[in-house]
Amino acid sequence: MLIFPAIDLYAGKAVRLYKGNYDEMTVYSDDPLLPARDFVDSGASWVHIVDLEGARDGGNPNRNTVLDIKRNTNLKVEIGGGLRDMDAVSSYLDEGIDRVIIGTAAVLDPAFLESAVARYTDRIAVGVDIRDGNVAIKGWKETSGMTFLELCRRLEDIGVGTIISTDISRDGAMEGTNRELYRNLSEKFRIDLIASGGISTIDDIRALRDLGLYGAIVGKAYYTGAIALKEAIKEAER
Repeated sequence: MLIFPAIDLYAGKAVRLYKGNYDEMTVYSDDPLLPARDFVDSGASWVHIVDLEGARDGGNPNRNTVLDIKRNTNLKVEIGGGLRDMDAVSSYLDEGIDRVIIGTAAVLDPAFLESAVARYTDRIAVGVDIRDGNVAIKGWKETSGMTFLELCRRLEDIGVGTIISTDISRDGAMEGTNRELYRNLSEKFRIDLIASGGISTIDDIRALRDLGLYGAIVGKAYYTGAIALKEAIKEAER
């Protein structure tokens, strides 16, 4: 299993939200290159980046920061937040970003998602953000009315290769990951699954690894020191 240390961007800074609430934001670094370089030193191969302003409002206001991380580290970069048309997707992939994550548009514009997958295949992932069993969109500010299982079936039919699934109720809460959710998804769908939200102990890492998941995102637990990234990577690779 791969470990994806996370950088959430807001106004060019590395921050974390509590359960997706923009009013409960903690700034962890004014320079996101600093944690990115520590990820490299800890043995990470990927970084998971979310443009929080883009996710909420559309657009890519933190694009330059994302590209700086790509150009100044040897990390593979996946980026989500605000990618709602082909120009936005292409602008990142043509600059060497390794994978983009489509969220809101995967729900609201499935034709666009199909076109992106047809053109870029495994460089397209989809974020399935779950609140009370339904898919949340627009920076988690709205609920789509579609269940996460309905969306995952659609994604599998389209040919999406990777899903990043976040349990919003756990995100940033340090309450442990939703193991039953990821067991359910891994049993029902033949898609590479990355778990996100609430991963707060090495036991969480071991449990997700033992489910056979493709990856796990470590966010707040890294920034607070609850999880040592080097140890998480070692356990994930066992």
